[in-house]
Amino acid sequence: MMTGFIFDLDGVLTDTAQLHFEAWQALGEKLGISIDQTFNEQLKGISRMDSLEKILKRGGQASDFTSEEKEQLAAEKNAHYVRLLEQLSPADLLPGVQDFLKAASAEKIPCSLASASKNAPIILEKLAIAHFFDAVVDPTTLTKGKPDPEIFLKAAEALGFEVHEVIGFEDAQAGIDGLKAAGIFAVGIDPRDKLKDVDRLVGSFEELSVDALVEELDQ
Repeated sequence: MMTGFIFDLDGVLTDTAQLHFEAWQALGEKLGISIDQTFNEQLKGISRMDSLEKILKRGGQASDFTSEEKEQLAAEKNAHYVRLLEQLSPADLLPGVQDFLKAASAEKIPCSLASASKNAPIILEKLAIAHFFDAVVDPTTLTKGKPDPEIFLKAAEALGFEVHEVIGFEDAQAGIDGLKAAGIFAVGIDPRDKLKDVDRLVGSFEELSVDALVEELDQ
């Protein structure tokens, strides 16, 4: 059976969580809202606007801004984040990712990226892995964020596969929930072993074999 792979980006291929944290923290300071690492965990796997709403709610400012002003705040955070991305390089790939993508390419397994980040193409280029991906879901085409399955359904469709023919890789519970809601085989990448309802749970791609995964999906 032909198989396709669907990857989340942040926390799966690379970890820019610290860069997101720094950018959100800077915006929080401007607004008088304290953001720590513990709260930052709530922002993983969700969209930029949903993250902003959580931050504003934390500071009791959810009703203080118009939609246009919120868009401006989100754009300000993103501009800061993009500046921080300039330091990103292939050295920032997470353990085992490069070898796994090479193995998938050797087996002619098409790959798509299912990330809510509008910066995904830039990040793939910085990491020098853009050539491994046959499709990247454009987040501007989405109407709902994770854990809604929409992004994963579009990623499978972009590869020309049915949901039972693809394997998804996620590091956040919202992503895992979205994969399962879509009916997709879900691999959790989580060194802390906290993800639930996964079909496979590993600490990194170093623990995964392309051939073994495809065989498991076929069973």
